[in-house]
Amino acid sequence: MQASATRACSLMKAMANTDRLLLLCQISQGEKCVRELEELVGIHQPTLSQQLTVLRDEGLVSTRREGKKIYYRMASTEALAVMQVLYQQFCRKDAD
Repeated sequence: MQASATRACSLMKAMANTDRLLLLCQISQGEKCVRELEELVGIHQPTLSQQLTVLRDEGLVSTRREGKKIYYRMASTEALAVMQVLYQQFCRKDAD
């Protein structure tokens, strides 16, 4: 139980940042390249790179390179499940 609580706290700590949460919202909808993420969430370099590095280091996202572009996708099923709950609670059009 202690190990599970530690993993859950680590996940929540990584997600408890507005910029990282916005990035995860976009990435959870499908793979995105860095330029797309910059345009969608309005986070500019170097902040974007710093926050993507945190997400990657925590194992929440993974990358693939295609030419000069780097694409990010969800790597954590736990983070994806949390993002789905957050979407249902806070982002649906009919949510108050």
